[in-house]
Amino acid sequence: MEKPGKKLKRLLIILGTTGAVYAGFKYLLPLVAPFFAGYVLALFLRPSARFLSYRLRFRARGIVLRVPIGVVGGAELLGLALLLGGVLYRTVPVLFEEMKRFMRHFPLWVEELDRWLTGGCFRLEGALGLPEGCVADAAGEMLLRLADTGKSAAMPFLMTNSLTAAGWLAKTAVVSLVTFLAAVLSLQEMEDLRDRRDQSVFRREFHLIGMRLVQTGKAWFKSQGMILLVVAGLCVGGMFLVGNPYFIMAGIGIGVLDALPIFGTGTVLIPWALWSALAGKWSQAAILAGLYVVCYFVRQVLEARMMGGEVGLSSLETLAAVYVGLELFGFWGMILGPLGLLLIEDLTEAWAG
Repeated sequence: MEKPGKKLKRLLIILGTTGAVYAGFKYLLPLVAPFFAGYVLALFLRPSARFLSYRLRFRARGIVLRVPIGVVGGAELLGLALLLGGVLYRTVPVLFEEMKRFMRHFPLWVEELDRWLTGGCFRLEGALGLPEGCVADAAGEMLLRLADTGKSAAMPFLMTNSLTAAGWLAKTAVVSLVTFLAAVLSLQEMEDLRDRRDQSVFRREFHLIGMRLVQTGKAWFKSQGMILLVVAGLCVGGMFLVGNPYFIMAGIGIGVLDALPIFGTGTVLIPWALWSALAGKWSQAAILAGLYVVCYFVRQVLEARMMGGEVGLSSLETLAAVYVGLELFGFWGMILGPLGLLLIEDLTEAWAG
């Protein structure tokens, strides 16, 4: 049996480690995130950049000149950015074409909705024995007032959010530039950075944190990428089955929405299924409801199993860590939660042992 003093010491270490991890994620991580992302990119590019840098040698006046590894890595990053731009150039026009068809048919859907609502009002009037047109007129007046309220609130909303969006775009551009430069400089100074890490008095902590960052990051990107592909594929197939002419755009959109913790596929599929059921389209409602159930269980099972299997946490621990991370840090809590739990366990064992 452990002595009470030893238990108290371990408890204090756990509390202190938990507080340090939380403070680091909350206040320090946003400041160093571009440099950390640049270092991760440098690690990813280092094998190919080092190989190309060794091969790209030139002889001038008896002196062998070699292209710096940072320059090679920067060129590789620019090449990857151009490749991504080419993919977007090929796929975005298809999405815009579907959006154009959507906008052409939108007025027809509004008219259909108006006819459905008017018919419902007339049926309600007949059932309650009310004068003809009273409910329909009241509903129409409410909709007009709602539209006027929306119009009056739309301009201030657009002005405020357009400035916010412009600031966000500017900040994104600055962060992207800093990340690019950090990746290039990290490639160039990789050996020096490793020597400093190995000579530091915190080398054991750096090793633990780095190992867990790489392990958890690989597991998160692998699991989320796989889940996004599976859910988006399921949604595209479901939209095709219900006869949606925009099945590609709608399926990808619902799949991306599922990756957002606040929304999920239920934000679209549940109201759509209820609307289809009210309209008497039972087969469509059944397909949409079934699609929601399948997507929900696919995400829960794959996320807990893949994350837990990769990082060494049980499914329950992974689920609890993801939930706590979402509550504390929002969207990025899905990766920070499991990472924080692993860091707390590792650092507690290192300091208490």
